[in-house]
Amino acid sequence: MDEPIPVTRVVDHGTAKLMPDVDRRRAWLLTVDGAPQSYVDLDAPTHLEFEYARRLGHVLDTLTEPGRPLDVLHLGGGALTLPRYLAATRPGSRQDVIEADRGLLALVAEHVPVPGDAGITLHGADARAWLETAASDSVDVLIADVFGGSRVPAHLTSVAYAREAERVLRGDGVYLANLADAAPFAFLRSQLATFSTVFEELALIAEPGILRGRRFGNAILVASHHPVDTGTLARRTASDAFPARVEHGAALRAFLGDAEPVRDENAVPSPEPPDGAFSIG
Repeated sequence: MDEPIPVTRVVDHGTAKLMPDVDRRRAWLLTVDGAPQSYVDLDAPTHLEFEYARRLGHVLDTLTEPGRPLDVLHLGGGALTLPRYLAATRPGSRQDVIEADRGLLALVAEHVPVPGDAGITLHGADARAWLETAASDSVDVLIADVFGGSRVPAHLTSVAYAREAERVLRGDGVYLANLADAAPFAFLRSQLATFSTVFEELALIAEPGILRGRRFGNAILVASHHPVDTGTLARRTASDAFPARVEHGAALRAFLGDAEPVRDENAVPSPEPPDGAFSIG
């Protein structure tokens, strides 16, 4: 069988590359302008290579009993790592994926397609514009993993956006977001303040080194109207190859400090990562 070869294509928002993993026969790394976006293994959809994806997977695994289907809205598509994971771990789930870069969607559909019976529907649209037209009380989980380059777009950081996310979620639904920041955490704290205006329960999952201000990196925001199983999450994330910590309750309120919620009129993107934080050759 021929060895897979890298694929490079100019898409709507940059230059995308699909690079085969030499150690896994049908696994691919997707980058856009050099920044890693997704890793997928077509033969093992439950394999989550990136640490932040594994942490999202831990949350998804603990939301309800194993195998129960969920209705999920994904803001940001990439190579569809988490939709594939949910289709494998919770068969029968209904998933809508919103990706603004239609060229990227076409690349993924051509080279790393999802099975037609996976219950995953792709939509080329702006994440917030789609959210504002989505039906109320229609999904169990909303996952926001949207980056313009390596930055979360400003219009996905405000109280108005958080209210739209809450409206679309069912009463027992959960909002998850992949965010990135570094000390002094002005962006991350502002997001905690923003989502605390809408949701009573917040948790944050990140490596201790990031929370101690030692480096730039990802943090997973979990927001809901009811407590999630932070005990199980803490055990699972602590046992990862790169252990993470789950902050919630008083410790998270102390981390938030006096940060103010973000309004549309003063929203800004997440900070630019330092050189080399995410990019690869």
